[in-house]
Amino acid sequence: MSERSERKIDTAEHALVPEPSASEVGPIVIVGAGLAGLRTAEELRRAGYEGELILIGEESRLPYDRPPLSKQFVRGETDDTTLRPAEFFDEKQIDLRLNTEAVGVDTAARQVRLSDGGTLGYDQLIIATGLQPRRLPGLPDLRGVHVLRGHADATALRAELSRAGTALVVGAGFIGCELAASFRASGVQVVLVEPQPTPLASVLGEQIGALVARMHRAEGVDLRCGTGLDTFLADDTDRVRGALLSDGSEVAAGLVVIGVGSRPVTEWLADSGIALADPAAGGGVLADEVGRTSVEGVWAVGDVAAWLHETGLRKRVEHWTNAGEQAKLLACALLGAEPPTAARVPYFWSDQYDVKIQALGTPSANDDVHIVADDGRKFLAYYSQNGRLTGVVGAGMTGQVMKARAKIAAGAPIADLLAATQP
Repeated sequence: MSERSERKIDTAEHALVPEPSASEVGPIVIVGAGLAGLRTAEELRRAGYEGELILIGEESRLPYDRPPLSKQFVRGETDDTTLRPAEFFDEKQIDLRLNTEAVGVDTAARQVRLSDGGTLGYDQLIIATGLQPRRLPGLPDLRGVHVLRGHADATALRAELSRAGTALVVGAGFIGCELAASFRASGVQVVLVEPQPTPLASVLGEQIGALVARMHRAEGVDLRCGTGLDTFLADDTDRVRGALLSDGSEVAAGLVVIGVGSRPVTEWLADSGIALADPAAGGGVLADEVGRTSVEGVWAVGDVAAWLHETGLRKRVEHWTNAGEQAKLLACALLGAEPPTAARVPYFWSDQYDVKIQALGTPSANDDVHIVADDGRKFLAYYSQNGRLTGVVGAGMTGQVMKARAKIAAGAPIADLLAATQP
């Protein structure tokens, strides 16, 4: 749920071509059957596209919702995270092809190459391949060590959680924090390690990170910041039994989850001519403010897409709500329809224990942070740059966060907002 790949680019170098008219659009192929791919297919139909629409995904499951995987699903509170039933795709005439992996694209011939050796022709191609979890190099390959991205990952993790007594979570980003909370709710002893000074420091800054740290420690998490992972310890069956940390300490762990971020799935685009962002800046497919890439007839949406923002930067936004908002803009642009006119105010959330942490706007670790409410567990903070409100972050304060939408869109003076909080 972090923002990535802020990078100014030379738009003349990657000139973008106009979209076709709706009457000229032929087969549309969407690669990636996650939330962004599904929402784009839905928005194309909603915007009036009646032609051939193919949605391909490499997993065997119907498109499903990912946020519950680290929470209700891993705790065993729900089994079904499916976004749409099978009948939906028949009703909307969406040709859903599961167990289908794209391994390359010939943009001159307008063909997607598939892992089974076949090809799929397109008039318009939409890239929605999402992310893959990062792994730490040089570590032994042991049973009991997991990453979490897809349904299969969550299923394996849930099966082991039911018999684990101790767990190590490496990385205190949103996924790591959510898993630590889920594990504690399941009665598991948790060690959470994070090289940065606080959880979420790179996303929300150290002040808010300290409040999140306080919550986890109050719930019994052994949180160790400023500490990384050195190596795993194995038993005589090649199963993890613990780990050595970078500070020289040893921890016991019958279960380990690596949550150190994700990378965009773009390897299959090698030699395609489609411009990609620098991996050092977060990577992803470079696109304009409605999803057009550097190649005619190719678009990008969702976590994999580094869209142009009003700041002049190309940025990947890994948020659930962003996928739906981008899908609307892309569908309208591709079909030549009128785009939504309402100001976009980014929003994301994270459920940890009994608290919903919400962020509205574009809060950044580099902003000025003003904590305006804190009762020891719930809190509310304003973020500002150059005297203007950029975002609001709250924990357990849903109403106060959502009321700030118009003020964020208007860039309200932070001095006025702070004055209003004074008794």
